[in-house]
Amino acid sequence: MSSLPECQTLLLELHGGVLHITLNRPDSRNAMSLQMVSELRAVLSSVRDDRSVRALVLSGAGGHFCAGGDLKDMANARAQGADAYRELNRAFGALLEAAQHAPQVLITVLQGAVLGGGFGLACVSDIAMADHQAQFGLPETSLGLLPAQIAPFVVQRIGLTEARRLALTAARFDGHQARRLGLVHFVEQDPQALAERLDEVLQHVLCCAPEANAMTKQLLLASAGPPSGALLDEAAQWFAGAVTGEEGIEGTMAFVQKRKPRWAT
Repeated sequence: MSSLPECQTLLLELHGGVLHITLNRPDSRNAMSLQMVSELRAVLSSVRDDRSVRALVLSGAGGHFCAGGDLKDMANARAQGADAYRELNRAFGALLEAAQHAPQVLITVLQGAVLGGGFGLACVSDIAMADHQAQFGLPETSLGLLPAQIAPFVVQRIGLTEARRLALTAARFDGHQARRLGLVHFVEQDPQALAERLDEVLQHVLCCAPEANAMTKQLLLASAGPPSGALLDEAAQWFAGAVTGEEGIEGTMAFVQKRKPRWAT
């Protein structure tokens, strides 16, 4: 049995071969801090070779899944320059890669805000279920930024045509539209229905042999041509350029000041 790491931003509960991972920064709608990224990567690493852990269930505390990146980390990086932004951005891409390739079945339970980085996590799950009122979106371009590490996984999940529309408009949409896009597999009307659906899905997962599932997942991902590390490296460089550029500075300041950026009509 794996020894799970100590975590401050996550709640971990392991029982019956299922590790429940709850993003636990409810005051910020579970915004993805660098610490949370690091802790999630450590958890995934700790169970990677443990076939007694059959499934990973990722959800958020306080009625939200994840509202995207933590702007406090962005502010801290600003003092250190473009290299810090690139490393901050690329660390999240490394998390997405680790989640994408986790040998366990990764299930996301999506409520409330599913934005930016939260959207990216939904895209690397094997099975996604959402509350019908969940709010999905890629808000980065409305902040003068790029969905740099997320974009390749979004394209792989829902296709280039829809990814272009969503990324270039920062449009918000609900669970029903997420289902139509193929982003999620199940949409439920309330938390009780979500919990029942999760139980049903886990029953099916636990009928499958863990090593066979791990190898099948590896085969399927190889067949689809997974996003490359080289592309994610380059995307992190682009992100650093955007966030330190004129638009990125204006967009993030406008967000903090709760006003429209100058390009928004």
